[in-house]
Amino acid sequence: MEKSINQKHILVSVINDLATDNRVHKVCTTLTEMGFAVTLVGRKLPGSLPLNERPYSTIRMRLIFNKGALFYAEYNLRLFFLLFFSGFDILLSNDLDTLLANFAAAKIKNKPLVFDSHEYFTGVPELINRPRTRRTWKGIEKKIIPQLKYAYTVCDSIARLYYEEYGVRFSVVRNVPKRSGELTTPNEGGLGIKGKIVLYQGALNIGRGLPQVIEAMQYVNDATLVIAGDGDIASELKTLVGKLSLNGKVRFTGRLPMEKVKHLTAQAHLGLSIEEDLGLNYRYALPNKLFDYIQAKVPVLVTNLPEMAKIVNGYQIGLVTDTLEPKKLAEIINSALTDNALRKTWETNLEKASEELTWENEENIIQDIFKGL
Repeated sequence: MEKSINQKHILVSVINDLATDNRVHKVCTTLTEMGFAVTLVGRKLPGSLPLNERPYSTIRMRLIFNKGALFYAEYNLRLFFLLFFSGFDILLSNDLDTLLANFAAAKIKNKPLVFDSHEYFTGVPELINRPRTRRTWKGIEKKIIPQLKYAYTVCDSIARLYYEEYGVRFSVVRNVPKRSGELTTPNEGGLGIKGKIVLYQGALNIGRGLPQVIEAMQYVNDATLVIAGDGDIASELKTLVGKLSLNGKVRFTGRLPMEKVKHLTAQAHLGLSIEEDLGLNYRYALPNKLFDYIQAKVPVLVTNLPEMAKIVNGYQIGLVTDTLEPKKLAEIINSALTDNALRKTWETNLEKASEELTWENEENIIQDIFKGL
């Protein structure tokens, strides 16, 4: 996208490969519609999906390292030099793992920096048993966040944590989807599955309740669990499916482009967001998949964590579980799939929830922040 003479240039950075990050795509689209020239920077991995045409520019860097301390060091060093030698007016950093490079470049070039915290990064389960690594990230957080003027995050609970810890007020921009147009019918783009679909979409990482729901599928009637995504424990989950002889009841799609995920979601009969209470990040999680299910008018099953339970109970659009014990979880899933009276109520309430929980109602917070710049 070409930049006009008076057009402000926002350089947005994120550490993933851009292909499936719906939140960042929505923010970049909103900023573009506001009249900014937007460039989004991320990574290019060997297995990265191609990017569809977008209304803003993209850059994907190829790195030597793809995990560990050397990866984060290389990414931030490469990102810093890219930012330093780019002609930008505003920087937008997504998550703590891009903040160091953005903060340094903004400071040196005396340009405004906005921070979008997608999660409570130092509370992720992957850091709980790695105190040295957690201390490193916490040190970066303590050094930079108190100096931020413009910041927002995904829910009230995480905003409150940051304020209590650093005295910095974060705005809240929930990761809700754009209002849907015509969704695919169940026969379009299908997986050839007969019967009902229980859907999990998102990262396949520890603490997402995935081993438990796979075990629960031994006791779920007339339904297939579809797991759409990839991640650190994908191979372990597939091994578990084979061990339990559930290949006919559990399907893995791998990572899918955003549009294909949207079509798949529309076919589901129940959407899962069953994170475990492993640290503050999961406790206060408000995942985008929850809102994607709602926008597709799919009833949901969530664990009894405060932010998710508040949405589900407030709108009465599904069930909240206090347990992930497989047999009890299977009972809850069977009830959610077969209780027609409940499903009728959820269907009515999902109409209202899907109208209210949309990006069109949320993006005004983004607009206010960047208009102020």
